[in-house]
Amino acid sequence: MIGKLLYSIRWKIIALFVASIALSALSLAGVWAALALLYEFGIRAPARLAVDLADMFGVVALFVVAGVFFFIIHIFLLSRKQILYLHRITQAVQRIAGGQFDERIPVRYKDEMGDLAANLNKMSEQLKTSIEDERRAERTKSELITNVSHDLRTPLTSITGYLGLIEQDRYRDEVELRHYVHIAYEKAKRLHVLIDDLFEYTRLSGGGLPLRISEVDLVEMIGQLTAQFQYEMRQAGMDIRLSFPERKVMITADGDKLARVFDNLLANAVNYGKDGVYLDVFVRVDGTEAVVEVVNYGDPIPPQDLPHIFERFYRVEKSRTEDMGGSGLGLAISKQIVELHGGTIQAASDKSRTAFEVRLPLPDRRKKEK
Repeated sequence: MIGKLLYSIRWKIIALFVASIALSALSLAGVWAALALLYEFGIRAPARLAVDLADMFGVVALFVVAGVFFFIIHIFLLSRKQILYLHRITQAVQRIAGGQFDERIPVRYKDEMGDLAANLNKMSEQLKTSIEDERRAERTKSELITNVSHDLRTPLTSITGYLGLIEQDRYRDEVELRHYVHIAYEKAKRLHVLIDDLFEYTRLSGGGLPLRISEVDLVEMIGQLTAQFQYEMRQAGMDIRLSFPERKVMITADGDKLARVFDNLLANAVNYGKDGVYLDVFVRVDGTEAVVEVVNYGDPIPPQDLPHIFERFYRVEKSRTEDMGGSGLGLAISKQIVELHGGTIQAASDKSRTAFEVRLPLPDRRKKEK
C-alpha cells in the first residue's frame, strides 16, 4: 500500500515541482556565476545588461521572471516522457474506438497511468472477445436456421409428397396405399425426433433445463441400458461384452438425462460398429471420477471428422443418410448433458477401434468443489 502511494501521480507531480524549483534555482545561480566569470575575463556586456535590467525592473522582479522562465523549461523537460506516454494512450484509445482491438499499450509505469494502460489493454481484449463471440453467435444462428430448415424440409417434403399421392388417388391398390401411408408415418416420426432433439438442444444451450439430482448407480444403469439393446445387437450380428467393477459406482446425477447420453452412445456403437463383432462397455473408477467407455470395432471415424463429432448437426460423411444420420444433435446433446454434470466426454478412433469415454465426478469431489 505504501509503495503504491509512493508511485502515485500526486507524489510524482510534487517531486516534479520540487525538482523544477531546485533546478531553476541552480540555473539562476549558474547564470549569475557565468556572468561573474565573463566579467572577470573582460566580457562585461552581459553583466552590464543584467545590471541595466535590474535597475529598470528591480532585482526581485528580474530574479522572479528568470526563475519562472527556468521553471517552465525544466518542468517541460522533466515531464516530457510522461506527456508523450499520455499522448500515446490517447491515440491508442482513439484507435480502439475506431475498431482496432488488437491495439496494446506498453505498461511503463507503476502509477495511475500504468494502471490506465493495463486496464485499456484488458478492455481492448474483452471488446475483441465480445465482438468475436457476437459474430460467432450470429454465424451459429445462421447455421442453425440453415441446418434446421434443411433437416426439417427433407422429411416434410416426403410426407407432403406421399400424402399428395394419396389425396389424388394415385395408387394402384390398397397394398400401395398402405405402403405410402407407412412411408409418410416413418417420415413423420423422423420429423418428430428432429423437433424434439432441437427443442432439447435449445433448452440445454440456454440453461433452461434443470437437473433432477439423485443418487445413481452407474453399474445398474448401464446394465439395464445394454439389456435393452440385445435385439438390435442380434440383428447387427454383434455381441456385447461388459466389464463392471464388483461394487456399485454411485454418483449424484439426473438419471434420466444420463440415460439419454449412454443410450445415444450405445445406439451409435450398434449403428456404426456393425462391421465389428463385439461391442465393449467398461465402467470403472479412476481417482475422483467415474468412467464409462463404449467401444466398437467397426469402421473408424475419419481423422478430419473426429474433432467435430460433438458439434450440432454434424454427421460423419459415411452416415449422412436419413436412416443412419439421425438428427445430428445426439452427440451435441450428450456433450451438454455431461458438462451440466461437471463431467467430460471425448472420442478416439483408429483402424482397430472407436471409443467414447464419459467421465463424471464422484460425490466426494462434488462436495469438495462446493
